[in-house]
Amino acid sequence: MTWTIERDGRVAVVTMNTNPVNAQNRAFFADLHDAFDTLENDHPDSPVVLTGTGGRFSAGLDLGEHFPLFAGDRDAVATWFSDYRATNMRLFTYPRPTVAAVNGHAFAGGLITAAVCDHRIAVEDEVSRFGINEVPIGIPMPAVYLRMLQYAWGEPTAARLSLHGDTFTAAQAHTMGVVHDLVSADELLERSVAIAELTPEDCLDQYAYTKRALQAPALRDIAALADSQDRELPDGMTSADARRAHRRYWKQLKNADAPW
Repeated sequence: MTWTIERDGRVAVVTMNTNPVNAQNRAFFADLHDAFDTLENDHPDSPVVLTGTGGRFSAGLDLGEHFPLFAGDRDAVATWFSDYRATNMRLFTYPRPTVAAVNGHAFAGGLITAAVCDHRIAVEDEVSRFGINEVPIGIPMPAVYLRMLQYAWGEPTAARLSLHGDTFTAAQAHTMGVVHDLVSADELLERSVAIAELTPEDCLDQYAYTKRALQAPALRDIAALADSQDRELPDGMTSADARRAHRRYWKQLKNADAPW
């Protein structure tokens, strides 16, 4: 595991550092599971603060790894998605308080990772940007994630971010409810820890019960709708049109033709 876990009182502060921008790839997924294995084994009653390094919380999917995957076999994509889904489902249903200390940019899958935490606090600056750009670059949004975003933000905001791929400043994200609070960079961790420890130590089981009850409709929808709809997802990721969009975005991003 490369992620660090440090105690601040009874709160476990988890710093994602798989790579400089926390691009989400198989190494990132493995680090997340390793970190939460450690939390469950060594810090079972600790509220959790999740943060990144430098000026990025997470840049989302590692396109250098995933675009070539999407250009290949649909069954391989289906296996990959099962693994990817498990990471955010694990965070979404974690029974202790979770706070995303969003230290900078949070894009696409990175913003989803923040959204599935119970509380989100971001740095108030003019630099950080937030957005979910999957659809405009040829990646269908998984139904399971859309249902989690609806739980976090409400349907209108989830739809606004997911359908068009717009990017927003921290202030705009706060106004829309994408993040709950804005603080200075110097205050981010202190404020996040304070929110994480609002639940008294002897009330954590009550927190877990209430969280399960609140999430029950979303989890029922995921089982009834997302489980079936997401079986179609690999086709949407590997179609000829999707691959054309992937190559177009890669050229825009890298100023070079796609190597796959």
